[in-house]
Amino acid sequence: MILTKSLGEFKKAFESLPDKESIGFVPTMGALHEGHLSLVQSARKKCRHVIVSVFVNPTQFNNKQDLATYPRTLDADAALLEKEGADILFAPQVEDIYPEEDTRIFDLGGLDKYGEGPRRPGHFNGVAQVVTRLFDIVRPKYAFFGEKDYQQLAIVKYFTKALGYDIEITGCPIVRESDGLAKSSRNTLLTPEQRLAAPHIYKTICKARELKHTLSPQQVIEKIKEEIDSNGLLETEYIEIVDGTDLKPVTKWSDSDNPRLWCAVYARPVRLIDNIAL
Repeated sequence: MILTKSLGEFKKAFESLPDKESIGFVPTMGALHEGHLSLVQSARKKCRHVIVSVFVNPTQFNNKQDLATYPRTLDADAALLEKEGADILFAPQVEDIYPEEDTRIFDLGGLDKYGEGPRRPGHFNGVAQVVTRLFDIVRPKYAFFGEKDYQQLAIVKYFTKALGYDIEITGCPIVRESDGLAKSSRNTLLTPEQRLAAPHIYKTICKARELKHTLSPQQVIEKIKEEIDSNGLLETEYIEIVDGTDLKPVTKWSDSDNPRLWCAVYARPVRLIDNIAL
């Protein structure tokens, strides 16, 4: 594996790849775990070459403290990717990705109106800025994203198509700990007590699959929120049930053939997100 830490180094490494028509790309913000590695494994199965980026993108953080504390573990990340057989690790500097301020505003097709959108203003526009910039640099044929960030995946698919990129976007299933907690780089920030409490989120939201048979979507939301918040270490920011395609709220079960529950829950100050198909 070639580790590149600048745009110039990356371009040199890229030119050494013999088959530029079979490149799989996995964009990450580092602090890699089994969830990220599952994306690399999916890319390896489909593509001759796999490129992984590690870049903590400042334009998608609307909380400066969150940006400052986001875990950065490049040496460990590189070791993991070496074992997984990645061809190039691209770990650029901010000036490589943004040589000047990126003022682009993207059409996100209204997919940012709910969920993370109103809670993190500008977040998905920042995602679009960095992903399109990376697409232009890496020029992949395939790109791989995790379903844990389900809304992000839908938005990436939308603007990739809308902007005419000839890139196939593949969503990969959520990877969970043995106790159900969704793998996340932020899990490393949990205290031991919070780590014990956090699986309560997934265990509780799974109950929605049974509750939907007797309760309305809003009643399910209220029931799930009450149970999550009954744990003193957890505090629900939001729970929504949306259509898995257009991401619009489901107010009655007949509204959608593909309902999905997504949520954000605080184990202060760590913010955890999760989602399941219903």
